[in-house]
Amino acid sequence: MKFGIVVFPGSNCDEDLFYVYNDILKQDVVKLWHKDRDLQACDFILVPGGFSYGDYLRSGAIARFSPIMDSVIDHANQGGYVLGICNGFQILTEAGLLPGTLLRNIEQKFVCKNAYIRPVSKTALMTATLDHSKAYKIPVAHADGRYYAPNDVIKGLEDNDQILFQYCNDQCAFDDLSNFNGSANAIAGVTNKEKNVFGLMPHPERASDEALGNTDGRALLEALLEKSLV
Repeated sequence: MKFGIVVFPGSNCDEDLFYVYNDILKQDVVKLWHKDRDLQACDFILVPGGFSYGDYLRSGAIARFSPIMDSVIDHANQGGYVLGICNGFQILTEAGLLPGTLLRNIEQKFVCKNAYIRPVSKTALMTATLDHSKAYKIPVAHADGRYYAPNDVIKGLEDNDQILFQYCNDQCAFDDLSNFNGSANAIAGVTNKEKNVFGLMPHPERASDEALGNTDGRALLEALLEKSLV
């Protein structure tokens, strides 16, 4: 598979993703400038975290209108794979590729720490092969990470097995403290109905190198490589 990392003004995790996919996962990966429209024959598009356009107006709202997003939307609508992380998740919801929206954290503060998440979906590519009894320790860094959707949309996510991850404690159990940003149903990540577009707020690329003492995130990104074996 060939991976393409979209770079916007204000992206700050594109280098992290490039390093993980190129140096650790040994994949073919290129960077895609936001003003271009050519996806360079990439099979899998990665939309990284950061503060695209300075998070002016609303997180992800301006980046959604960058020229390359028309190509990303076409790619997704044709069944191509797309992953958005943190600000990338926000951009994908603004583009209508994922349901719901990301609101300001419940305590109105930027949060930067390690969090625990548990895989939920048994059918989505990103989570199907993960250990569903394990709490994965993944860093978070966001101010607008509180997932929200109307009750009927949440019900649809549950019925269609579209919830990728939920926040939990280190024992893989839910409690109020674990849901630090106040997300609906403690949702940390979702997929679309077709399960080819993925979004999550935690940063798996920041927990993928043994030098950092935590490789839980690598398992999440490696799960996406399964498609290359099909």
